[in-house]
Amino acid sequence: MEYQSIKSWPEDERPRERLLKFGADELSTAQLMAIILRTGGRKKSAIELARELLTKFGSVKEIEAASLDEISNTKPKIKGIGSAKLAQLKAAFELGRRLMSSEAEGGESKPSFKKSSDVFDYYRPKFYGLKKERFLCALLDTKNRIFKETVVSEGTLTSSLVHPREVFRSAIKEASASVLFLHNHPSGDTTPSRDDITITERLVETGKIVGIEVLDHIIISDSGYLSLFEQGYIQK
Repeated sequence: MEYQSIKSWPEDERPRERLLKFGADELSTAQLMAIILRTGGRKKSAIELARELLTKFGSVKEIEAASLDEISNTKPKIKGIGSAKLAQLKAAFELGRRLMSSEAEGGESKPSFKKSSDVFDYYRPKFYGLKKERFLCALLDTKNRIFKETVVSEGTLTSSLVHPREVFRSAIKEASASVLFLHNHPSGDTTPSRDDITITERLVETGKIVGIEVLDHIIISDSGYLSLFEQGYIQK
């Protein structure tokens, strides 16, 4: 079959023209990726390159998580994808993540959390797609509105990495009324580990001593969450 560049296609079949005429929601995932990639490779259109990436990795999420080395070293090798094209894709994915985060935040104002699902909706975009664990402390005022957050640790979560003294340092300095703790499980399984439970118990006890209530410790994955308060590990 003779190779034809996208420019030679009928106008209504070209991804960019279709997007401008019919809207982005009318395009397939491969067509949207082709617009970002712009070009394919030798005897390969941008759409064919996009389809090849989707076939190899299975989904946009897996492409987003893959490094340049992982993409470059696929067997068989995917020709036509290099650092420049990967950077274009990564930039588009990050814009999508920031859009999700902006919508969750509701603009400039900070939300007031009433239940654990509110916390998950707000923080899911910030944790989405992360491949390593991140432990975060959110400082809240008397109306349960977040006014500051700090990353306590990154990497495999252990009790030695999450020390109560360091965790509450900012909360005490900022006169926080209460705190929320969040961390992610990249595996997707939100079941709390023994370390998760031990850390929570230590932080709750420390909060009682310093007079700052621990409202919840929420474990987040890309698809769901678990509240240790709702599971009975935090007693009011």
